[in-house]
Amino acid sequence: MKRSEINIIIEEAKDYCNKNNFKLPPFAFWSVQDWKNKDKEKVDEIITHSLGWDITDFGLGDFKKTGICIFTIRNGSPENLKLGKGKLYAEKVFFLYKNQEVPLHYHWIKVEDVINRAGGAVGVQLYNSTKDDGLDSTIISASIDGEKIDIEAGKEFFLKSGESITLMPGVYHRFWCPDENVLVGEVSLVNDDRNDNKFYEPVGRFPKIDEDEEPIHLLCNEYLNFIDG
Repeated sequence: MKRSEINIIIEEAKDYCNKNNFKLPPFAFWSVQDWKNKDKEKVDEIITHSLGWDITDFGLGDFKKTGICIFTIRNGSPENLKLGKGKLYAEKVFFLYKNQEVPLHYHWIKVEDVINRAGGAVGVQLYNSTKDDGLDSTIISASIDGEKIDIEAGKEFFLKSGESITLMPGVYHRFWCPDENVLVGEVSLVNDDRNDNKFYEPVGRFPKIDEDEEPIHLLCNEYLNFIDG
């Protein structure tokens, strides 16, 4: 992805959040110079737990078709889950464009609530996973806003603004936006994107960036490249 494209995506995401009165935390707006001036020890939680902007085209080269813009607001450590103490949860917000999709994937550990915060409908498609990571044809048991429902494997359905679904480990899920841009929230167990994602078809997670211009904000995997100390 080009840095100029990433800059535009972040600006549009900020504008959309503001338009829908979803306020991002201060570090969402830190510049490269702000990061250079930070004491590493004081912002260690942001660095270590990958808080902040996270944009990917999944290595497919067409972000507006298959991609996601994430801002991670809070997150604990996978070690916390093992110990059963500390911050055991995470919160994110996604900005998805019209006709954009997030490909089929599941998590081995993470339980998550996916919430349509604002905008158009969010398309959802689910499958239980098989032992060899295939797509099972069995019924998926899920919870939509606290109501237990059974969903046919592969059946497409939609979450309207304000609606949410709880997804359990091992359930493949795909999202897309059929009508207009959407702001999607996620509340979950600790998030570990490097070790707890299984995509049905292999994809890249963090993009290689063509530095055609300066970044307006850093991505969550770039902080140590800029911060002193």
